[in-house]
Amino acid sequence: MNYNKLTLMTLISITVVGMIAIPFGNPKFLDRAIVLELCFISLSFLVWKGYTKPLYVCILIAIAVIVGNSISAPHVHLMTTFEKPLNAVVLLVGGYILQGMLIYFSLKLILKKHQIRLSQGFTL
Repeated sequence: MNYNKLTLMTLISITVVGMIAIPFGNPKFLDRAIVLELCFISLSFLVWKGYTKPLYVCILIAIAVIVGNSISAPHVHLMTTFEKPLNAVVLLVGGYILQGMLIYFSLKLILKKHQIRLSQGFTL
């Protein structure tokens, strides 16, 4: 499986969902949402170029997004009540499903790259 392509597609999906979500979000947090989207765009470019270290950043940001969504009382209320169905679906997809996929694919890609490096280093 090509985890580099899957990671890149997940990052692009997160960016698209984020751009859909920004207009529906709280205007008070617009600056932070834009910075987060720019981070995902930058990470997409670096993963596309084949760098490994940005994968660690992907994992950290994805964990931060999941934890942040989980401890935010308005987000928890929105997800449990579905008062605004579109917002709730976007939050669930972009804030949990895609972030979980990003963690999984990034970890698999890191492990794959380390396995290749380790196997190239050992000659009998």
